[in-house]
Amino acid sequence: MADGKNILIEVHNLKKYFPVKTGFMKMNHVKAVDDVSFYIEKGETLGLVGESGCGKTTLGRTILRLHEPTEGKIIYKGEDITHVDMLPYRRKMQIIFQDPYASLDPRMTVGDIIGEALDIHKMYSSKAERRDKINALLDIVGLNTEHANRFAHEFSGGQRQRIGIARALAVDPEFIVCDEPISALDVSIQAQVVNMLEDLQADRGFTYLFIAHDLSVVKHISSRIGVMYLGHMVELAKSNELYRKPLHPYTQTLLSAIPIADPKASRAKQRIILQGDIPSPMNPPSGCTFRTRCPYATEECAQSAPEFKEWEPGHFAACHHLDKIN
Repeated sequence: MADGKNILIEVHNLKKYFPVKTGFMKMNHVKAVDDVSFYIEKGETLGLVGESGCGKTTLGRTILRLHEPTEGKIIYKGEDITHVDMLPYRRKMQIIFQDPYASLDPRMTVGDIIGEALDIHKMYSSKAERRDKINALLDIVGLNTEHANRFAHEFSGGQRQRIGIARALAVDPEFIVCDEPISALDVSIQAQVVNMLEDLQADRGFTYLFIAHDLSVVKHISSRIGVMYLGHMVELAKSNELYRKPLHPYTQTLLSAIPIADPKASRAKQRIILQGDIPSPMNPPSGCTFRTRCPYATEECAQSAPEFKEWEPGHFAACHHLDKIN
């Protein structure tokens, strides 16, 4: 683990199971997040990648207690916030939602959407101060002050995402969960939003949990990267180290899928193709959840789940056969 003085968020053995009816008087659980542990240091960006349905968004929302955790601990600045009243912490922990079309109230003006957080936390002493704060936030994210009187449907996708970012910044947070903030935007707008998030981090010292599918964007913005598969963290390392030497077979598969602009290099590159489909999180495989698609799986993988441990300094992974694979 890192130096305890610099850690902002710690997650210990976090689990989030959703109950699902499977028949008359029968109940099963979707294991969306299953025994995940990691930490995030102040001022850093932890990238979180994995295929759709692996639990990235659920993990981000559970850390903020938008979903109540089933088990485990969430520690913020040394304080256990797993079962406390979250209102005082909402000012310090915010989220930028994935879909800018669905996350803004169509009945409210942009000024009211941003100002709602100021109202709840009583962060102004007069209406003039409230208006000035809203205008300042719009200016920070590159929008005009007259936009405050418009409704969300009058804006493009990129502008709506900027409104969502302004809403998150309104309470001056320390930690922001960026839940795929660029996946619904086109490439040129993606670059603008990522650059804006980096500039804000440089100016205000924000700490990000950056959830995304695009591995090249995650590499660009993140200090460290965590890889998730079926509710489990399978690898966690510094960004450059993960790309230089991926340890887990699933991480190696993900990185082999990144397209290369050079046609010759692209043709020469060996892409790793996984066999089979992702198992259901309601009925995950015994032992290692990746074993049904892993080319290195043995009987040991079916019998016991691998420990998520440090194999190299700062490089964590969960696999029984890393010494044979690498």
